[in-house]
Formats: sequence, C-alpha cells, structure tokens
Amino acid sequence: MPHIRLIYRYPIKGLTAEPLARASLAPGQTVPGDRLYAIENGPSGFDPAAPAYFAKTHFLMLMKNERLAQLRASFDHDSHVLTLDPSPHAQAANGRIEANLRSAEGRAAIERFFARFCADELRGPPKVLHADGHSFSDVARKVVSIINLNSLAALETMIGAKVHPLRFRANLYVDGWRAWSELDLLGKELNAGSARLKVIKRIVRCAATNVDPDTAARDLNIPHTLMRNLGHADCGIYAEVIAGGEIKVGDGVEIL
Repeated sequence: MPHIRLIYRYPIKGLTAEPLARASLAPGQTVPGDRLYAIENGPSGFDPAAPAYFAKTHFLMLMKNERLAQLRASFDHDSHVLTLDPSPHAQAANGRIEANLRSAEGRAAIERFFARFCADELRGPPKVLHADGHSFSDVARKVVSIINLNSLAALETMIGAKVHPLRFRANLYVDGWRAWSELDLLGKELNAGSARLKVIKRIVRCAATNVDPDTAARDLNIPHTLMRNLGHADCGIYAEVIAGGEIKVGDGVEIL
C-alpha cells in the first residue's frame, strides 16, 4: 500500500529540513512549525501585525542563494533558539552562531550573520520575519507539500544521476504510487494516517531543485530536464488539510 516514507518541516525558510517521526495536522494549516520564519532580503513591506503572502523572491532562498545549503540549521520549537553551523562544504560561514529569535538581540545577531554570509547577494539589510499563525510558504494558501518517490526514481533515470529527495523541500514523501501519477490527483482527497487532505495544485519546480542540499553545488538542471522529457516542469503536489489527525512515518496513503 502507498505509505509515508518521510516527513519534514522547515522552521526557517530556505534553511535545513527537520525530520519528523509524526505530526498532528489541523484543518487549513501547514505541518506544525513549517516555515515559521523567513530572512527578508531587503525591504519587502511585510507587516507582522497584518501578515500577508509575499513571493519567495522577497526572502533569502535556495533558488537564488544556494550558499544557504552550506549551513546546518537546528531550531528549538519551545525556546525558538536557532543554531547555525557550517556544513563540511562551507566556504563563507564563520563558525557556530546560536540566537533566540524571540528576542530583539537574538534576531539582530542572526541578521548580522546573514549580512556577512550573503553580503554580495543582498538587496538591503537582512531582517528576521515572523508573525503568529503565519507560514512563509511559496503559495498563498496553507498547504502540505507531497513528493512521490517513484517520480524521483523516474527523474533519476532521465538525468542518469542520483537526485537527493531534499532538493524538493517537501513535507511528505510517499512511496508506492506509480511514477507521475500524483500529477493526476487534482481535486482528489487523500487519507493519510487519521487526517484527510485535498490535492489543490501541482508544484512547478524552480531552480532551487538544482542545488545539492549536501554540497550546496548547483549541479543539475531539474526544471529543464522535466520540461524536455515531460513537456512541463511539475513534480509534486500541494494539498490542504480538510480533516485533522495524526500522521506518522509508515502510515498508509489512500486515494479516495
């Protein structure tokens, strides 16, 4: 039976994935703790008192800033302490930094770090952004992103090389679906664990997928490969939670 192989969330937009064994999904919400913070790349007009969707181009993100993959981020969801360590492939990082994003001093320390780390890629002073209940998703609606691992296997055949699943920065990775069959699920409902989701959109891939999450090298051209072989650049789906419940690694995923 198709099942959940992996679950991830991304506390800081553009930074390291956090693996989860389980998650409690609520109607109309993301995976808890997903994209809680973003690093603004120059003034965007984001208002924490009235948070609204902004395109990812307003923030530091892998599509433009692949050096972010040189960092290993760890986030404590109780204290909101963010720890950044350089990866083994880091060239521009300056050792470990640890800061509390709930404090003005902590946010300022992270902002100073990125002002140095991404100095030649900034459009203005970097700023840590957060608003209660807001998710800095790539789409305006609160969604769960899903990747079909058999589609990734088919993509590897097209490319002739291994493709790291985390290039796609999804929340759920499903094993057991026929390759590319997820693209035909628009409007369908899924039972995953005790939660129910509705598929609302195919995910059009951008240049972020070209960045190796281990090495930070921009070493593949996945959107071009998809377009050349399939006639589109879609890989993965967005789904909205329509009935809350718990999901865990190994849970079945049923198409209703």
